Amino acid sequence: MGNSTVGDENPVEKKVAAATLDPEAGQDSVIGKPWMYKPWKIGPLTLPWFAHPMTQLVLVSFVCFLCPGMFNAVSGLGGGGQLDATDVNKANTALYSTFAVVGFFAGSIANRIGLRLTLSFGGFGYFLYVASLLSYNHNTNAGFVVFSGALLGVCAGLLWCAQGAVMMSYPLEHEKGKYISIFWVIFNLGGVIGSLIPLGQNLHSDAGRVNDGTYIAFMVLMAVGFVLAWGLSDSKYIMRSDHSRVIVMKNPSWKSEFKGLLDTLRDDYYIVLLFPLFLSSNWFYGYHFNSVNGAYFNVRTRSLNSCLYWLMQMVGAFIFGFTLDMKFFSRSMRAKINWVLLVMLTMGVWGGGYAFQKKYTRADAPLDKDWSDSGYIGPMFLYMFYGLYDAAFQTCAYWFMGSLTNNSRKLANFAGFYKGIQSAGAAGMWAMDLDKAPFMTELASCWGLLMGSLVIAAPIIFFKIKDHVDIEEDLKFSDETANDVKGDIPMEEQPGKREEKQTSVA
Repeated sequence: MGNSTVGDENPVEKKVAAATLDPEAGQDSVIGKPWMYKPWKIGPLTLPWFAHPMTQLVLVSFVCFLCPGMFNAVSGLGGGGQLDATDVNKANTALYSTFAVVGFFAGSIANRIGLRLTLSFGGFGYFLYVASLLSYNHNTNAGFVVFSGALLGVCAGLLWCAQGAVMMSYPLEHEKGKYISIFWVIFNLGGVIGSLIPLGQNLHSDAGRVNDGTYIAFMVLMAVGFVLAWGLSDSKYIMRSDHSRVIVMKNPSWKSEFKGLLDTLRDDYYIVLLFPLFLSSNWFYGYHFNSVNGAYFNVRTRSLNSCLYWLMQMVGAFIFGFTLDMKFFSRSMRAKINWVLLVMLTMGVWGGGYAFQKKYTRADAPLDKDWSDSGYIGPMFLYMFYGLYDAAFQTCAYWFMGSLTNNSRKLANFAGFYKGIQSAGAAGMWAMDLDKAPFMTELASCWGLLMGSLVIAAPIIFFKIKDHVDIEEDLKFSDETANDVKGDIPMEEQPGKREEKQTSVA
């Protein structure tokens, strides 16, 4: 009792040991170092090995927690925390314009240079952007803010492409909803905690902009984030619990990756039906942050609202992570169910938004409403449901894409399409706000685009998503073979199954 036996060894470690010691044992199938496949034991807990998809997802989630999560907290203050949102709107327009261009091609770049470098360079842009806002507090240097916004667009396009590739291609098919949900919860925890910084520092302030300490705190956290990205493992080393590996190109080149982008557009042409969905998925941010939170509330209340907004993102991701992975429905049926839920949520939340928007116009703003004022509870709950809706919509969008293929190379391109087109939409809304479009016009554009995109996406969701994607289909444009990526642990030997078997015997 208590003695270790061969049968207690982790099956992944055994395979790594065989490949390491025996040149004929399949060295090409396991090319990482043995330590990468050794589970981590912390007291009674046994955590996944370093090159396990869950470990990598959590690492990427914390990079996003510290970089775009904190950026979201700044943006959620309305006008980036500045009294006049004009220059920040210009920066956001530049940001999402460059994001749209770079994001569309980011899949090819990430596949060529690797996810680690892509993710780390992407994180740096967030740090520089907040530094420009700190500078703006002292010298109102609009040029620096706009430049850093444009550079952030380049960086963000790369970061989000790498994140999407990890989140959609690393998990097993039946785990994709869970992985997306876990990422979204950790990532939005960054927005929640980030929002507590300005809330605490401006709790007793009625000033129109946040103080220097707020920006400095964000910069420190973002610096930690882009350094943390260097801990990411290469995709070729990733091994799942069933020994299957991620489908990647063994010898990528710039030519092969841009050809792969064209192949994806040609052979997966149906993806264009999801483009309106991509376009609408961030369209509403400018309206939420500037036209609702920034225009209606004072700075301390905006900080509280921002915190609640990102908190509800976590709730929305958790709920839809469950509905997307419901085991008592087939995957094709879950796709249809979640599409219906999104339609219902779109009508309910934005219908409430329409009723609220009738109460004020751009000419009335800023109203500087405080949480101590009567009538605050209704708008607070509306803003919370705006956050829940964002998480629900984006969680489903990622899951729909991830259900179409398990090929990492193809999903990197899908993620690039998603973030590039999404950013073009966000640029459109920031430009509308910069042009002082009526608030009701902004709301109508959000509501109409969201509903229209769900209708256009329906053929893919109802007819293209299958219960399973065959390996042969996924390998069509890869230089790997089925033997390179398929799992080889019998079902009863998979982690978790052995414990169930031992329990039932006992």
